[in-house]
Amino acid sequence: MALMITDECINCDVCEPECPNEAISPGDEIYVIDPDKCTECVGHYETSQCVEVCPVDCIPLDPSHVETKDQLMEKYHHLTGE
Repeated sequence: MALMITDECINCDVCEPECPNEAISPGDEIYVIDPDKCTECVGHYETSQCVEVCPVDCIPLDPSHVETKDQLMEKYHHLTGE
């Protein structure tokens, strides 16, 4: 599953640089996560780095982008060329 950022986001800027896939970017009002790039950090880290640093816990799983760990690993390989 890709992650998403809810409207509880306070635009603190700590999540964007933590994303190894550059899936997080500033949106119109809050940061957004590109589900095509989000692997929940599978392949890079044991835990989702944006979730770890978010001070307001506004980054849940995105129910509209359900993926298995195997699918996330496949996406990781596609994104990194490994």
